[in-house]
Amino acid sequence: MAFPALTHVAVTVTDLESSTRWYAALFDAGPVLDEDEESGTFHHTVFALDGGMLFGLHTHSTAGPDDTFDERRTGLDHIAFTVGRDELEGWTRKLDDLGIAHSGIKHAHYGSGISFRDPDNIALEFFAPPA
Repeated sequence: MAFPALTHVAVTVTDLESSTRWYAALFDAGPVLDEDEESGTFHHTVFALDGGMLFGLHTHSTAGPDDTFDERRTGLDHIAFTVGRDELEGWTRKLDDLGIAHSGIKHAHYGSGISFRDPDNIALEFFAPPA
């Protein structure tokens, strides 16, 4: 039995309105879902990405720690979006156009990528496997 692919990723954000605008600009698309979850414990805004993957933004009805994301803590390190190596320059230009700070294209033996962060400092990456 093959291990299944990811269907969605959901991140908790501090300012849903601001993060929705930021991700809508990055994805060049609006959310396909924006509602309170039926349990009433969180609100989710969801974007549909190519390949059938969903990317969700969550806010919770109860307060959590008042701090920002740090990949050095146990839990999530970063989220990477797969791209072709020939697409990296285009993504660099798009991030520049959106005013999103990034690492520029970095190359390693295992692939090439561009690292950047969302408004809550969540680490994101465009990643191209080696040819």
